[in-house]
Amino acid sequence: MIRVLAVLFAPLLLAAQPAPEVRKIWDAGVHNAFTDLIRYEGRLFCVFREGAKHQVSPDGKIRVLASRDGGEWTSVALLASELGDLRDPHLSVTPRGELMLVAAIALNPGGPHRHQTHAFFSRDGANWSEPTPIGEPDYWLWRVAWHKGKAYAVGYPTNPGGRAARLYHSEDGRTFRTLVAELPAPDAPNETDFAFLPDDTMLILARRGGGARTAALLTASPPYTDWRVDDLGRQLGGPALLRLPDGRLLAAGRIHPEGGSRTALLWLDREQKQFREIRVLPSKGDSSYPGLVYEGGELLVSYYSSHEGKSAIYFTRLRLP
Repeated sequence: MIRVLAVLFAPLLLAAQPAPEVRKIWDAGVHNAFTDLIRYEGRLFCVFREGAKHQVSPDGKIRVLASRDGGEWTSVALLASELGDLRDPHLSVTPRGELMLVAAIALNPGGPHRHQTHAFFSRDGANWSEPTPIGEPDYWLWRVAWHKGKAYAVGYPTNPGGRAARLYHSEDGRTFRTLVAELPAPDAPNETDFAFLPDDTMLILARRGGGARTAALLTASPPYTDWRVDDLGRQLGGPALLRLPDGRLLAAGRIHPEGGSRTALLWLDREQKQFREIRVLPSKGDSSYPGLVYEGGELLVSYYSSHEGKSAIYFTRLRLP
C-alpha cells in the first residue's frame, strides 16, 4: 500500500519541490531546436539542429555539445550535408559501443524523393563517420532504439503517396529491414519513442498528425508483429519516453494548455491509458523535442524553447520522488 500511494501522489510530491534550475546552453544559431541527450563514455552529449528557421531550410546542420556534468558545455562537432537540411537528430549506443546519431535530410528540391534518413557513428562524439543511408527514401526513421542487440525504428511516410508508418529492425544499425509494413495505428503516427518492459514487451509512444491528433500508445510482444493501439487522449509533440528502474513510465514533449504550447514532463499510465502531468518546464511557443537521461535518482532534460524571444537550447536536472 505504501508503494502504491507513493506512485499515486508522485506528481504532488514533485510539484511541491523547488523549481529546478534551467540553464540556456546554446543560442548561437538563428533557430536552435529539436534536441536529444545521452550519457556516453562519461560525458553528456546534447545534439540539435541549427538553421535559418523552424521549417525546412537548406542550411540546416546538426550541432553536438559535450559536458561532464551538465554545467559547462562545449561544441565538439557540426554535421552538415550538401544534399539538404539535416533535421531532428537522435542518439543511441550500439552493441559495439559506438555512439549512433540518426537524422533525416530534407532533400534539396528537384530530385525524385523528399527525405532520406542517415546514420552517423562515432567513438568520441567529436569525430563522425560519413553518413550511411538507412531505411527507405521518403520514410523518416525518426528515432532508433536498441534492445537485446537489435535496433528498431518507426519510419513514417513523408510524400503524398505514402501509406501507414512502418516498423523497421536492424542487426547492425546500418541495414534496416521492414518488420511490419503497416502499423495498425490510425491518424498518421509520425514522431515516436520506445520503451521495453522486463518481459520484452515493446511500447511505442507516437505523436499523430491526423484526426484528433492525440498521442497513441502501441504495445506488442515479440516478435512485434501483432499490435494493440490505445488512444491517450492528449496531444504530445516531439515525444520522449523513458522507463525508470522502478517501472514507471515518464514521457515528455509539447503540450497545448490554454495560453499556448509548453514543454512538459508527464507520467504515462498504461492502465488508465492517459498522461498525468508532473511539471511544465519554462517554455512557450516554438518549443519541445526533449532528450531524457536518468541517473543517480535525477532526471536530466534537454529541450528547446522560444519563451525568451529566440529559440534556444535549455538543460535542467531535477530529482524525481
